[in-house]
Amino acid sequence: MISQSILEHIGDTPLVRLSRLFKNPQHQVFAKLELMNPAGSVKDRPARYIIERGLVDGTIKKNSHIIESSSGNLAIALAMVCKLHGLSFTAIIDPKISPTNLHIIRCYGGEIEMVSEKDSQGGYLETRINRVKHMLRENPHMVWINQYANDLNWQSHYHGEGDEILRQLDRPADYLVLGVSTSGTLHGISRRLKREWPRMNIVAVDAVGSILFGTPPSPRDLPGIGASRVPELLKRDEIPSCIHIDDYESAIACRQLVDKEGIFAGGSSGSVIAAIQRLCAGLTGPARIVTVLPDRGDRYLDTVYDDDWLVKVRQRHLQRSTSHTLSNPVGQTA
Repeated sequence: MISQSILEHIGDTPLVRLSRLFKNPQHQVFAKLELMNPAGSVKDRPARYIIERGLVDGTIKKNSHIIESSSGNLAIALAMVCKLHGLSFTAIIDPKISPTNLHIIRCYGGEIEMVSEKDSQGGYLETRINRVKHMLRENPHMVWINQYANDLNWQSHYHGEGDEILRQLDRPADYLVLGVSTSGTLHGISRRLKREWPRMNIVAVDAVGSILFGTPPSPRDLPGIGASRVPELLKRDEIPSCIHIDDYESAIACRQLVDKEGIFAGGSSGSVIAAIQRLCAGLTGPARIVTVLPDRGDRYLDTVYDDDWLVKVRQRHLQRSTSHTLSNPVGQTA
């Protein structure tokens, strides 16, 4: 069949068993390769879903100018989707953006608005959102996607990866282990799977230094996981367990993933792999575990896959009194 647009190939990503990295036959770990979406990440799904739903219901018009606070994958995905729908797009970014991501956004025709002032948590998220609100007041044609509060965000994953995993797995999973930032991916997939597999355990993976689950802020480098502001979408009562992983642990797990499985993935993928390793170490019985690998590794060549950067974050890792925080520890299968 001939496709009319690359957007038609968002979704239907493979589910792969990571049998080389997780060799214990009692622990079956399945990873959904969202890095194989056209723009390279899980964020392709909400970008297309939100834009196309908006065009249908009239909240987005042909002369709309789309804006979003993102220095990473959602900005790239929105730039691609807006390009194909003939819409203008501006990404509100901060100085922590990788040069690669900046270049990709511009290649898709996206405009850039940079903030430089840090927020009350020492990050840039509040500053970026304040810039978005200022731009909305200045230009009536601008439409804010607002990934932090837009229910279409989690719904795109509910009807996307959630439905697909149910088709791809022959038996229920015991654990769903997912990174959390806006919480759209985690809530969308978990809500869909829990409808069919109510006994499944939900384990969030957050970054050390993120405040999403009440831990204190501290320096962190990797995008795509954690936040310096609690998003409106996050419902903590739906997430009974959380494992915190720092940048060094994420990077080591990324390198193990490409070495053992040949999967060249980004930093948040390393975070969930490290969390699953920790989870498996505490299990006393068999378990089926599902996760999502959100993006590709080529956007992390100057961080995760750079040896000098790894030395820097290793020093920070060793300086901490403890390398992780585990809230409501998980161990036994349900």
